Amino acid sequence: MKYLVSIWVAFVIIACGDNKQSGESQLGRETASGISNYSDTFNRAFKASLTAYYDLKDAFIEENINKVDTAAVLLSKTISAIPFNEIGIDSVKSAAGILSESLQAELIGLKGETLLEEKRKAFQLLTEQMTALIKKVQYNKEIIYYQFCPMAMDDNGAAWLSASSEIKNPYLPTTMLECGEVKDTINKIQQ
Repeated sequence: MKYLVSIWVAFVIIACGDNKQSGESQLGRETASGISNYSDTFNRAFKASLTAYYDLKDAFIEENINKVDTAAVLLSKTISAIPFNEIGIDSVKSAAGILSESLQAELIGLKGETLLEEKRKAFQLLTEQMTALIKKVQYNKEIIYYQFCPMAMDDNGAAWLSASSEIKNPYLPTTMLECGEVKDTINKIQQ
């Protein structure tokens, strides 16, 4: 009897593993072939969120609190407009929803801060969440540069995303605008 139960458990594990691998390999195969996993509507909405994120980063470079707040509101609106319901894999859809809610909460916190340095701390967390979201949904319609400055945030280091490989540091724009390097490219465009 124990032998039959062991065989049955092994069969279930293998079967579940095969389904998971097949879903993941299918997702990867579509991306590798240059075909987006999502509709044009999804891709436009996601692109709008990235553009809003880049505008927020640029507002930090300008050190303009009003522009930071305006960009944060726009980013919040664009994230809420992404049709995450298009995501076919339930675990990815669930994770994207959680990351979207975390981004919204961080944006509320960022907007509530009165000091630019405190807003930058929220931006650092926002960047981590945005990076996780991009990777989770496997957005592949443009090259996104993951940049890092080890001197930012009191020498603890901080990252940001950019549409360009050119370094413009949103954490130290007046003292070290060009401090940093491209650490990675996220979800390169597939040919």
